[in-house]
Amino acid sequence: MDPLTAAEARREVAPPSDAVDARVRRLQTLGILCGLSAGVWLGAAEAPTKLVTIGLSPVVVSLAMVFGVFLARWSLPALIQGTAHMRADFRQAPHLVVWSVLAGALWAVANTLTIFAIRDVGLTIAFPLWNSNSLLGIFWGVVLFQELRDADWRRWAGVIGGALVMFAGATALAYASSAHAATPGNATRGVIAALTAGALWGTMYIPYRKAYLTGMSPLAFITFFTVGELVTMTAIATAFSGGVVPLWRELQASLPVLFWLLLGGFVWVIGDLFQQYAVKYAGITRGIPLSNTNQLWGLLWGVLVFSELRGASTTLFSQVLGGSVTMALGAAVIALSTVSRREHERWRETAAREAERYGVDARFTDARAMGREAPGTVLRRGWVDWLIVAGATLVLVGFASVARAPQIHARWAWAAGLVVVMVAVAAACGSTLWRTTRFS
Repeated sequence: MDPLTAAEARREVAPPSDAVDARVRRLQTLGILCGLSAGVWLGAAEAPTKLVTIGLSPVVVSLAMVFGVFLARWSLPALIQGTAHMRADFRQAPHLVVWSVLAGALWAVANTLTIFAIRDVGLTIAFPLWNSNSLLGIFWGVVLFQELRDADWRRWAGVIGGALVMFAGATALAYASSAHAATPGNATRGVIAALTAGALWGTMYIPYRKAYLTGMSPLAFITFFTVGELVTMTAIATAFSGGVVPLWRELQASLPVLFWLLLGGFVWVIGDLFQQYAVKYAGITRGIPLSNTNQLWGLLWGVLVFSELRGASTTLFSQVLGGSVTMALGAAVIALSTVSRREHERWRETAAREAERYGVDARFTDARAMGREAPGTVLRRGWVDWLIVAGATLVLVGFASVARAPQIHARWAWAAGLVVVMVAVAAACGSTLWRTTRFS
């Protein structure tokens, strides 16, 4: 069947407007739920990076996590939808392979910078600083993707006002970092690393939004995304370590704790998947601030599990807590500025332009925008999918067999409690996502 243009697709018989509005509202609610769930898992994913405090090189920590991310980004989509579904998506929009790889490269550089930031100013403070990515994400969403266009003044005020509140919280945390770090030089370096990571992650959302407006499934997009991650991170680690041989020696010396870093990569991918669906169904301007509630979960891990603020002055504790809560309140204000019907029409117009520009079938784009499968799509798994899942499992089991508990102070009872919350949130959001969209 020949692809339809956007104009031809719009002339086809459409469901009643009330039904469309109800579906859009349901998808927006799903996007909000995904954003909040992303915050829970992304906050926990950074906990393994505390291993940098026991002497591991930051680039080794980041490379090991990226390898865990690579395993998860191929095995989870193969398990949930199958590689045939991924191939079908990329046949519809092959140009998104390049955008996916580019996004992965940006992520790898940003993730490495977060390791340096955690080393210099700590998890509790670094988290909210790199979450300034939501400010840049809002800018790109408005300028490039018609978000907030035709929105009323209350929605504009909510998003812009929330952004200003988040900036105020980030400023308070940057000020607190100078008292928390061992030396002023370390504080400055850590703040710069965290803010640069935020800038790179904020730019990374451009490929995200292009992919999902076109109709790409997040489960398909992340597979090639991880190719850019792994190649870029390997190059960075090799350069920082002084060559392939020194890097290999560092990895061998770190073998007993690599499993925990691979596991951190898996946890991050689950959080990132929820974030991707939040961007798809709630937009950049809403989905990213929601997922940035990970700063509060990072605060919980830092304070409850790793005792980061033990012995800190009341003033410092108040600054860190106040800055984090202020940023979270700003994110909440943005998230509550729901998408109006007129603004959603702007989104669909942008999606139609993307489809026409790259020759994508408009029926594919329209169906995916509403969280449904495109005509003719078949969900099935073959032997390749089970081979990918089995291979990833064997790698994890192999690293687990030689793992040992890291020599790091942690309150394991608090850690277990937070893990229970994570699992419950993932189960609730994952089941809702499946019932509503079949992960489309």
